[in-house]
Formats: sequence, structure tokens, C-alpha cells
Amino acid sequence: MTPPNAVAPPRKKILLTGFDAFGGAALNPSWLAVKALHGRQMLGHTVVAAQLPTVFDASLRELRALLQQHQPALVVCVGQAGGRQAISLERVAINVNDAPIADNAGAQPVDTPVAHGAPVAYFTSLPIKAMLAALQTEGVRAEVSQTAGTFVCNHVFYGLMRELATQPQLRHTRGGFVHVPWLPEQGTPHMALDDIVRGLRAALRCALQVQQDQALGAGTTH
Repeated sequence: MTPPNAVAPPRKKILLTGFDAFGGAALNPSWLAVKALHGRQMLGHTVVAAQLPTVFDASLRELRALLQQHQPALVVCVGQAGGRQAISLERVAINVNDAPIADNAGAQPVDTPVAHGAPVAYFTSLPIKAMLAALQTEGVRAEVSQTAGTFVCNHVFYGLMRELATQPQLRHTRGGFVHVPWLPEQGTPHMALDDIVRGLRAALRCALQVQQDQALGAGTTH
């Protein structure tokens, strides 16, 4: 029996990030959806939502600090993709910054690397095909995307995957990036915020379940 004054072990965490508004917009659906899931419990994990600035370099500094603080089991960074009609599960991050518009600090890099001397690309470690099936079962429009662009979203995606690949304390952490459509008030095509939240919740549960199933399988002896 656990002593009544014993300190409970910390719950495992899911780090879920969104961005602030950019490009003259008043809102960003990625942050609104992520914020709605803050504090939720999923398969023994607690969702921690955090907002990243839509700024090259500063976004990655904030993400690194969050990774160090929370040591999450799962990280999903979320961004807005105007013009897409489905939740996009991103497959690959590339080592290129090439901004079509300035970020929120006025920077507009052209053909610069996210990280000097680093690999040209990293693949997601999320089970995107299983997540796609889970979203479709939930009745939420979804797709696997082969490009996260070259703006701050890709910058963060690449930086995340590099951290997971190079930091020993994060070697068991899975991570990746998801793009969400505009909200109805932003234009067309769009998706209702409730549907985006529902889709992200289904995607997170699926990723956790696959991760737990694989861990159990790895521990099985024959």
C-alpha cells in the first residue's frame, strides 16, 4: 500500500504546440485547437499545450526549452495551412528556410539552412498512416502531406526532429508536425474548430496507442 503522504509519480506528458497569429491575421487555429486540449488525460498522459512565436529561431529556442522542461513522451507541433481542406499529417521536414512572407519579427530568410551541417531532411516518427485511419474513422477530413513548406512551420518541424535525433534524454520521444486548415471566418477551404480539436484528439490517442503497443511488443520474449 502507498503511504498516504507519498508523492505520486509525475504523469507522462504529451507536448502539443501551436503558433500565434501571423501575416496580419487576428487568430491562428493551430493555437486555438491546441489550447482546447490542454490538461486532457490520454492513456495515462497529460496534454501540455504551449504557444510558439511565428518567428524563425525564436520558435526553436522556445521549443527546446519546453522539451527540456517537460521531457515528453510524445510531441506534436501544429500549424496553420491556409488553402488546405484537411488536417495534414506531415511526413518530412527539410533543412531549408525560404519565407514567402516575413515572420512576426520581420525576418524573411531566403534559402538558408535551419541547421548548418545537418542532414537535408528528417522523417516524422509519428505513425502517420495509422493516424490517418483514425481520423477518417472519426469522420474528420485528413491526408498525409509530403511537404510542410519552408516557412516557420517547417523550421519548427525540422528543429524538433533534430532535437529528438540528437538529444540522448529524448531518444524514446516520438514527434512530428500536423497542419490544420483555416477556420470558417478566415476563408475557404476551412474546417470548424470543434472538428479540428476532435481530429487532433483522435490523432494523439492513436499515436500513443501505437507507441504503447510497440513498447509492449519490444518487451515480449519468445
